[in-house]
Amino acid sequence: MAIDRIFKDEASEEKGERARMASFVGAMAIADLVKTTLGPKGMDKILQSTGRGREVTVTNDGATILKSLHIDNPAAKVLVDISKVQDDEVGDGTTSVVVLAGELLREAEKLVATKIHPMTIISGFRMAAECARNALLEKVVDNKADSEKFRSDLLNIAMTTLSSKILSQDKEHFANLAVDAVMRLKGSTNLESIQIIKKPGGSLKDSFLDEGFILDKKIGIGQPKRIENAKILVANTAMDTDKVKIYGARVRVDSMARVAQIETAEKEKMREKVQKIIGHGINCFVNRQLIYNFPEELFADAGILAIEHADFDGIERLALVTGGEIASTFDNPESVKLGHCDLIEEIMIGEDKLIHFSGVAMGQACTIVLRGASHHVLDEAERSLHDALCVLSQTVNDSRVLLGGGWPEMVMAKEVDALAKKTPGKRSLAIEAFSRALLAIPTIIADNAGLDSAELISQLRAEHQKEGCTAGIDVISGSVGDMAERGICEAFKVKQAVLLSSTEAAEMILRVDEIITCAPRRREDRM
Repeated sequence: MAIDRIFKDEASEEKGERARMASFVGAMAIADLVKTTLGPKGMDKILQSTGRGREVTVTNDGATILKSLHIDNPAAKVLVDISKVQDDEVGDGTTSVVVLAGELLREAEKLVATKIHPMTIISGFRMAAECARNALLEKVVDNKADSEKFRSDLLNIAMTTLSSKILSQDKEHFANLAVDAVMRLKGSTNLESIQIIKKPGGSLKDSFLDEGFILDKKIGIGQPKRIENAKILVANTAMDTDKVKIYGARVRVDSMARVAQIETAEKEKMREKVQKIIGHGINCFVNRQLIYNFPEELFADAGILAIEHADFDGIERLALVTGGEIASTFDNPESVKLGHCDLIEEIMIGEDKLIHFSGVAMGQACTIVLRGASHHVLDEAERSLHDALCVLSQTVNDSRVLLGGGWPEMVMAKEVDALAKKTPGKRSLAIEAFSRALLAIPTIIADNAGLDSAELISQLRAEHQKEGCTAGIDVISGSVGDMAERGICEAFKVKQAVLLSSTEAAEMILRVDEIITCAPRRREDRM
């Protein structure tokens, strides 16, 4: 009787070399998939879902692409995960993280093939990452004190972030929108108060930033179209009791008069409720649910603007922005916090009427209205803008800035190389490999722009031997350019997150020496 079977039927295990091969291959495949989207000349991907309606997403946001893939390979899942974390943490650099981790593994694979132990590689990577981070720290610029310079830094960061996205054609316009919106936040990273409304029609250039809050609703019939000094009650309550709606309730009546009585009683109940609401001394009532004709009439008579069916996101935001609270009972008006704003009016965007609240209590609130040719364009524009907003709001807090365009990678690679020369033992090979992986990022940026990457990288490397060099890849002119002059900047926080996350992910995959796959569960035969 053989003892070599521990696992159930059909569970498979891969040991040592094979397991490592599987995880390397998976990770590199994922990195190759997204690496074409890196850089200002990166391409987009079309993702088509197999669900109902076969929705199509066109995007080059690394996290969005990877989130939508269904992947079987365990190592690939680790990479998908780091791109998600990068998206949540700093909002941008989602592609770079995956590409860098993939390149680290590509280098590690060669080292493993020459019989260097994974632990040696890992400790080398650790040292290299630490060294690279310190190299960046020495080069950061911080203009927090000088507000003019700081704003131009922010603009540059926004433009750099947007230049690899769909908004790259109008990047100055959008960079200004994003910086204005983030400056209003006064240093909070809560992007809730920046609302993005997407309205098809017009071109991307027609997008604008509006202070205050826009609710995507029409104003009801016969109601004031404009209210100054508004007191707003935000509610989530049923305003449609002018029918008997209790399910399973059977009301037997012996004459029509009785029906009329029931209806009158209901109307009275409704009127009481409306009186209670009016008793709060408000002139605008926003409800999440329906408001039927009768209560709407009552509100119109009292000169109160009633807005129904404000969707949940809208109503939560409205409460947050106007400083009110969402109420659902109206018995004690003194305990309900009302929202305030200076002016409520109806505005037109494209074909649609919307309600605009300006002069809201929370000064940092604003709305960005995106216009564009189609829903796909708008969705992608929103994702790009969201990336820019995230990065900017992080930079306002941690105002350290680096140059972009492959410059940071060159700086890090140079320092890491120097470290490799000083380090005795096999670890130096791993450190060298790390520097090669860092160089892959500018290489890929150049490749995606259809440039001769080998030529450019060697020129860059020579440039970077000089002190205080600011050279990077200028994909517009297709040569080595001065990044400081071109105003290509990145946030330090993003770069640091890319560096540390990708090193950790690579390390995690390197540590694997066995993959155990469970047998698929069988359906029992029902015979």
